[in-house]
Amino acid sequence: MHNYMIKLYRFFLLVVLFICGVKAQQVGLVDYLSDPYEQEYVLELVKQHLYLVGWSMFFATVIGLAAGILLTRNSFRKFSSTVMYVISLGQTIPSLAVIALAMSALGIGTRPAIFALLLYSVLPIARNTMAGINAVAPGIIDAARGMGLTPLQILVSAELPNAASVILTGFRIALVINVGTAPLGFLVGAGGLGDLIFTGIDMMEPTKLLAGAIPTTLLALTGDYLCELLGLVLIPKGLRLQNT
Repeated sequence: MHNYMIKLYRFFLLVVLFICGVKAQQVGLVDYLSDPYEQEYVLELVKQHLYLVGWSMFFATVIGLAAGILLTRNSFRKFSSTVMYVISLGQTIPSLAVIALAMSALGIGTRPAIFALLLYSVLPIARNTMAGINAVAPGIIDAARGMGLTPLQILVSAELPNAASVILTGFRIALVINVGTAPLGFLVGAGGLGDLIFTGIDMMEPTKLLAGAIPTTLLALTGDYLCELLGLVLIPKGLRLQNT
């Protein structure tokens, strides 16, 4: 069943890429991107987009992993519901409102955009980290404890490897959300592909709109696929076989 879903997912990606290519040709996007000046401009916006996504995902991953791990420790379990509720507030507030609030506190530029994207990305990572570690079989923990491992060694050698698949799933979800939300950073002067998207909307130019929307879609799909490859490195082979 798992292999069937992977094949279906890859087929879906190919269909999306094909549709994007056909649509790009129909609206003249290929000719637009053939202009060397426009190519340089779009590449610069892609770099800005990746800058926003990269830094916000870095901070979200650090905070999400730290929160998820701490909330599985006996001393902090009683606070798990409260902390997760606070973390989830970032996704309950509309993205435009989060960016507006961040702008009021941090001003114009990349900082409010990165902060807003951080709030939107941290929940899946924290929630899946906590769920993955809590789902580790007690027998595994007891066996590691019986071998004389310290709590830190148990976390690194037993809990995190067994929870890696669930944690990575949360990271993939956060990354896709992040890439898709990052265009809103244009509204606070952070640049990115939102520049083309909102310019195309304002000027009613579908070519510019798609010049921003299609690369954003491709970045999200590429990031999702790279996460799948990352799983081959981070998840032990035996655990991957158990999930197939």
